[in-house]
Amino acid sequence: MRLRPLIPFLAAASVIVPGVALHLAGIPLSPVVAALVSGAAILGASFLLLWACEAAQADISQALALAVVALIAVLPEYSVDMYFTWQAGKDPTGGYAQYAIANMTGANRLLIGVAWGAIAAIVWFRTRRIIRLAADRRTELLFLGLATAYAFLIPLKGSLNVFDGLVFVGLYVWYIVVAAKRPCEEPEAIGPAALIMALATRPRRLVTAGLFVVAAGAIVLNAESFCEGLLATGKQLGISEFLLVQWLAPIASEAPEFVVAIMFAWRGQASLALGSLLSAKLNQWTLLVGMIPGVFAVSHRTLEHAIPMGSLQMSEILLTAAQSALAVVLLSTLRLSMSGAVLLFSLFVGQLVLPGMAGPSAASAFGAPTNQAMFAVLYLTAAVALFLAQPSHLMRLREGVRVRIVRRKKAVMRSGDAAATQAARHDLGPAASHASVAAASHGRVAAPSHGHVPVGRDDHVSVSSPDRELAGRHDGVPAGELDVCRTCEWKLAAQGRSSPASGTSFARPQSRPHRSASPPDGEGERPALMGPAATTGFRGPEGC
Repeated sequence: MRLRPLIPFLAAASVIVPGVALHLAGIPLSPVVAALVSGAAILGASFLLLWACEAAQADISQALALAVVALIAVLPEYSVDMYFTWQAGKDPTGGYAQYAIANMTGANRLLIGVAWGAIAAIVWFRTRRIIRLAADRRTELLFLGLATAYAFLIPLKGSLNVFDGLVFVGLYVWYIVVAAKRPCEEPEAIGPAALIMALATRPRRLVTAGLFVVAAGAIVLNAESFCEGLLATGKQLGISEFLLVQWLAPIASEAPEFVVAIMFAWRGQASLALGSLLSAKLNQWTLLVGMIPGVFAVSHRTLEHAIPMGSLQMSEILLTAAQSALAVVLLSTLRLSMSGAVLLFSLFVGQLVLPGMAGPSAASAFGAPTNQAMFAVLYLTAAVALFLAQPSHLMRLREGVRVRIVRRKKAVMRSGDAAATQAARHDLGPAASHASVAAASHGRVAAPSHGHVPVGRDDHVSVSSPDRELAGRHDGVPAGELDVCRTCEWKLAAQGRSSPASGTSFARPQSRPHRSASPPDGEGERPALMGPAATTGFRGPEGC
């Protein structure tokens, strides 16, 4: 067996073992060494956890993957934040509450300010194109917008209590319910996760379960030493513990997901890369924030008191909410251009390098330091300006709760078949039904009105009829009992091994089609041409 595919697993294990071994042995370490060793162990465990989560999607339902795997994937971030929150409940005067808020706001702002911009920069460098998201990403953007709108109430009322936590968790549960209705798609994995998914069923499940156990154990064992090591390191070196927890701690937990997103972007899967980071942001801005008051209440053994926070913590939440508002408005067009990425990154860096531009003792209307309040105003001003320029895009986010469920019908369009004509009008809409019925009447398969890949599970279409120019667009595309275009719900008139209407034959090709990166506006990535269409350049009506 070749060892090269196992190198990522061996590398992760090499940084996990020292942290776990030193913790179990009880060997005392200096604060700096303890933070480095335990942080490296959490980083390695985060990679194992991410690979296991991706591989698990091959064996569980989509709804369970959304609800459980998404929660497990951010366990490293939760472990750090929940440790500080738990300590704050045990000792409300110990100052741990500010670290819980620091870690939460830092993780959220790093995702948008750095990770999103980095993905956009990689895509621009590689393709000179902007990132376009699929239309179903409006679901994530809608719930991210709802959570952001409610987050502004926290600094206004000056507290984060259990009721607030229930609202945030409820939004995430609502999102899970809506997202679980999406048409199931084959999970995409790269690197070590793809290696695991290639195993037979029983070995794959054993390996996945083993990775879950090892990674979770390493994270739990090293969370306390990492958190306390960071605080002690800050005191020893004269560095603000708040800043260390806010910016250094999230790096260890966010790095694996960021690395995977970069790999997707580098391989041309820009929509998938940004979509994964968008989902991570929604997860942290709902579940992570919502669990803080609940964990504090359990540790404090009472529901009467909210987690203690001062003006600095309120200002951090305000600034994070303002950044999220700008991000939602930017992505409401289902695009992220380089100019938008530069705007997010510039405001993020500006807030870091200009901490005291208006004086440390000034206060804003929210009782927050002027620095955070001023940049919150800048974020909101940019968001309002973008919204006024294109208000319709933000209004369309409400479509995120209306998930279109693709239905497969065992029917074949036949010449002169009234039932097929009616089905075409119902499924394709009035604009496309005429073209489809006309094509059926001439014994051919009509091309859809825009360029999307029909998806299926079993057979693949290979056109060998005289209508190659028209049907060649779908040469080599998966076909089932009745193929369905993932976006427009266009139905291929294909059943069994041949089409009685056109005599089209069906065969199984060696590989599935993939998508390129130049889609129509807001509709995800355009599929690459295959078969005869690759040489003729045919894309169907209206440039499909």
